[in-house]
Amino acid sequence: MTHARIRIDPTDVVGDLSPRVFGTFVEHMGRCVYGGIHDPQHPSADADGFRGDVLALVRELGATVVRYPGGNFVSGFRWEDSVGPRDERPVRLDAAWHSIETNQVGLHEFAGWAERAGLEVMMAVNLGTRGAAEAAQLLEYCNHPGGTALSDQRRANGAADPFGFRLWCLGNEMDGDWQIGHKTAHEYGRLAAETARLMRFVDPTVELVAAGSSSADQPTFGEWEREVVRLTAGLVDHVSLHAYYEEKPGDLASFLASGVGLDRYIETVAAILDEEEAALGERMQGRRLGISVDEWNVWYLDRFNEQDKEPLLTGAWNVAPRIIEDEYAVADAVVVGSLLNSLVRHADRVTMANQAQLVNVIAPIRTEPDADAWRQTIFWPFAVTAARARGAALRVAAECPTVPTDAYGDVPVVDVAATTAGDRVEVFCVNRDPENPVEVTLAGAHGALRGAHDAVVLTVPEGHDRFVTNTRDAQPVGLRELDVRVEDGEVRLTLPALSWAALGVVPA
Repeated sequence: MTHARIRIDPTDVVGDLSPRVFGTFVEHMGRCVYGGIHDPQHPSADADGFRGDVLALVRELGATVVRYPGGNFVSGFRWEDSVGPRDERPVRLDAAWHSIETNQVGLHEFAGWAERAGLEVMMAVNLGTRGAAEAAQLLEYCNHPGGTALSDQRRANGAADPFGFRLWCLGNEMDGDWQIGHKTAHEYGRLAAETARLMRFVDPTVELVAAGSSSADQPTFGEWEREVVRLTAGLVDHVSLHAYYEEKPGDLASFLASGVGLDRYIETVAAILDEEEAALGERMQGRRLGISVDEWNVWYLDRFNEQDKEPLLTGAWNVAPRIIEDEYAVADAVVVGSLLNSLVRHADRVTMANQAQLVNVIAPIRTEPDADAWRQTIFWPFAVTAARARGAALRVAAECPTVPTDAYGDVPVVDVAATTAGDRVEVFCVNRDPENPVEVTLAGAHGALRGAHDAVVLTVPEGHDRFVTNTRDAQPVGLRELDVRVEDGEVRLTLPALSWAALGVVPA
């Protein structure tokens, strides 16, 4: 039996964990909006057409922030199309996803839904086909109290009070040649700076996110961040990164170590930001840039590129086509748990993060028009971590054997993160071994542990293999109680093979 030992020291704090780390993402893409959160024909739909069963699961998921309306979609979006009477809104082609956008769910409808879901809106502006003026106009429409043409237009459209959106993304993935309006780092940095300056003139209270790299594999990664930071110095608050992971054929070990990849990605970006901030000095105006991981998840991108991308881009134009509706198995949920651990471990620099996306499109929640919404396997690690990870993140690691991977070298077989709030420590563990359980001992750094509670685990359910998924008809993958015991002031448990677990412990 493999053994791991984890030392719990509630005083060894990395930093305060922002609730915004547990964000989500709704893009006008595929069936995320139409047929996802919104389906007027569904029996659970409210008067505005939003599905009640989806809303209940969104609340259960525990997300705090929602990025909207894209994504690639935003780089061709005209926000003016999404306001005013529904029957007067124009129907447009969405070139980003080769779809028809009806604009039946627009700014007002989404803001109302987000409020009911308890989500803070992170609004994205179009810096692909549009620019600083249009971004500032959208901000004025949303946040100015009244007395101007745009704010009074909002009031006439039914929102007497401002939406009060604080978080704003300055474009999306502008480093990618797939992006509408793709730019060089210099072109984007100049536009982002001018947009940020004008937006701050309109509303000085906004928090602004500059678009960093869309992948650590981008040829411009690193230099893109340096150029953008130099050009936007003192004008933005956060720099984004996007990170997706998938199981490559024959390389489950590297997939299960995806959290190591995210660790290294975050730490590389943080080092670049530190260097540039030091070099820029007073130009930063006292700002320490946060990292916004505003798109992350497991996404089978190779499968999409090989099977779905060409038909999508050359086929008929449709409303809400079925795009990247990945079905997630147990290993995917375990990896999502490890990616959440990585975000928690970097609480000193990661200021927000959004799992992409929320419903149907690489999502924790799935729907069909003639069924109740259901939870995919990846729903569970997110929901539990979002509910229980509070307060400060702790510096914690497992003393354990390593496993070899092609992508990351030797990595610990047990991945762990922990938080503390009051007299309670929450611990989140992953067993990366797909075949063998691990005996885990948790010990206090300053005395005995007094107890353990609320221990749950997600693993391959009895009678199934690791490829089992949750479907509309059956959801075999979920949480079960994990046996723990307290012996001689230590907490002991067995992590099943290929598993994610969470538990609370009480230090001395």
